[in-house]
Amino acid sequence: MFTIVEAAGWPIWFLLVTSVVALSLIAERLLFLRSKNIVPADLLDETVKELKQSGVNPQMLKKLHENSLLGRVFAAGLKNIKSPPEIMKESIEEAGRASNHEMERFLTTLGTIASISPLLGLFGTVVGMIEIFGAQNAGGSNPAELAHGISVALYNTAFGLIVAVPSMIFYRHFRAKVDSLSFEMEQQAIKLVEIVHGERK
Repeated sequence: MFTIVEAAGWPIWFLLVTSVVALSLIAERLLFLRSKNIVPADLLDETVKELKQSGVNPQMLKKLHENSLLGRVFAAGLKNIKSPPEIMKESIEEAGRASNHEMERFLTTLGTIASISPLLGLFGTVVGMIEIFGAQNAGGSNPAELAHGISVALYNTAFGLIVAVPSMIFYRHFRAKVDSLSFEMEQQAIKLVEIVHGERK
């Protein structure tokens, strides 16, 4: 590995840093954007059951808030359970926007890495080409310098694509997952409001 880095020259260090950042963000988002962290399957049923048994109380709201992002949305709505449905929906929408922001965290950074990695690879390619032309002199080409320039050019181009492709794949995957989870949270929250105000059994 060190031999490849050495052959690719100093421009490769920019790509190595972006690859480490991308891997860290992908791992963090894979762990965070799991359904049980966002929209647990039985949370609505459990919340309605507890609501019918003991009503809204501070312990219940705290438990919901610590449960998941959907739990935070439910807690925000249930704090205004005695208010008209419109007020309850507004508080749920505010909590939903905050939860959506939490789910989208770091995605812009990952998308940026996916976009700039090929450009960083191109930068390394240009540096390599400059070294190739710099190897030309009146006495002919220096084979060692020529070979080094070609290595810099090719390794940086390849590594830029190696970083960009997985980053873009995971960025698109996470965007789709966030949209899906946001829709699910919205549906669950609407059901809760309708159940609380007797519009749904």
